[in-house]
Amino acid sequence: MDTRLTAEQDEIRRTLRELLHKRCGPAELRAAVDSPAGHDPLLWSALADQLGLPGLALPERYGGVGCSVTELALACEETGRSLASCPLLATAVLTAPLLLALGTPAQRAELLPGLAAGTRTAALAVPGPALTTALALTGDNGGFAAGGGRAGGVQVRRADGEWRLYGQVEQVLDGHSADLLLVAAHTGGFARSRTLLFLVAGDAPGVVRIRQTALDATRPQARVQLRDVPAELLGEEDADVLPALAALGDSAAAVLACEAVGAADRVLERTVEYVRQREQFGRPVGSFQAVKHRLADVYVGVQAARSAAYHAAWAAACAPVSPSAACGSPAGGGLALAQALEALRLAAGEGIQLHGGIGFTWEHDAQLYFKRAAGDELLFGPVHRLRDRAAEAAGLFAGGEVAV
Repeated sequence: MDTRLTAEQDEIRRTLRELLHKRCGPAELRAAVDSPAGHDPLLWSALADQLGLPGLALPERYGGVGCSVTELALACEETGRSLASCPLLATAVLTAPLLLALGTPAQRAELLPGLAAGTRTAALAVPGPALTTALALTGDNGGFAAGGGRAGGVQVRRADGEWRLYGQVEQVLDGHSADLLLVAAHTGGFARSRTLLFLVAGDAPGVVRIRQTALDATRPQARVQLRDVPAELLGEEDADVLPALAALGDSAAAVLACEAVGAADRVLERTVEYVRQREQFGRPVGSFQAVKHRLADVYVGVQAARSAAYHAAWAAACAPVSPSAACGSPAGGGLALAQALEALRLAAGEGIQLHGGIGFTWEHDAQLYFKRAAGDELLFGPVHRLRDRAAEAAGLFAGGEVAV
């Protein structure tokens, strides 16, 4: 692995950081999360029109830029620094790769250009106790099922040659505003139980979407109810969905790890700036040895997490999402995500502590970074289970004993 960034990668980071600095400051961020959409449509248009960010990792034949997951992860490191609230994660990281991997040629040609251009957004609706179950981040998803009724997930039936969905999905990222929903549904009954993916228009008859109050307001979530909704099967009926979801989980975890590293790096920068200015006993707080030691520990954690995240992003680019990907492959993305979330929680926690009384206030941004760490761990973790899964996938505990 070559850890040096290419000129193109450096340019992506620099341009994106400049744009977010101008368009996504603290005031703009709070206004965006309080809006009905949960994000700033003008910022999303700028990210799409000026940088092609939604299509960064999509092939050029579908209107994308033609880069890899590595470039998308580096871009998300910058969006993580500013906690930018936009449909990038839901559209470009979680949904578009599945459309590319499983969709028919006609479906790809119809849907991907709109996603790449940013004129259409998408959301992945996966029923069950946690999204990490389907993405195989915290365990093998071989036994995952998309539900057992309205409260337990989504069922699908076929009537007059048409697929119809009914059920409910909680915690759908950007599900309240997405133009397209990619829904995992259960079919086949008990004897031939299967999980398939279906395309549903966000404004289709029978779709009820309710934005939920989330711990991390910068990641809008929705409850999606499907009441006998017409749907289109993604790909072929014999497609093997679970391996594709597992492969997506590893690449998505790598992107999320880079995003968390960006957030941790930024909160560390802000804390260092503050302790250099804040004076106590006639000298800057940052001059005290105890404060230096605490921030040094945060710095080491952030740099270690960055190395792990970059390696995971590089490895994900070498093994893109595909229907034939093996569920049992070592979960490098999950391991990097665990380290990055731990680093972000440490950085945000120390930031709140070292900012003193102001760090605990609603008006200060330190609490937003801490909520990002806690919210991501609830959605994609927890950390100890991510590490357990990585150890299991690597065969460290084969036969109940530590492998050496």
